[in-house]
Amino acid sequence: MAATEAPSERGERAPRFLTVEEAAAVLRIGRTSAYELARRWLATGGQDGLPVIRLGRSLRVPQEAIDRLARQLGPAELAP
Repeated sequence: MAATEAPSERGERAPRFLTVEEAAAVLRIGRTSAYELARRWLATGGQDGLPVIRLGRSLRVPQEAIDRLARQLGPAELAP
């Protein structure tokens, strides 16, 4: 298994780090909102917003951060 991939629940290999745009699509929020949440994360030292890491000039969202967010919200908050 490559260092950038982790098995998903369906046995597929998912990237361990997503672009902000990819994370926005997974979270079903707009690109602008996702970047604002990423900026908030950086500005608050990780206290609030969308967890990101900076790689050079790029921002990446750890897949684990999205999974953790989904677990914190629980099924009731995720239901349509």
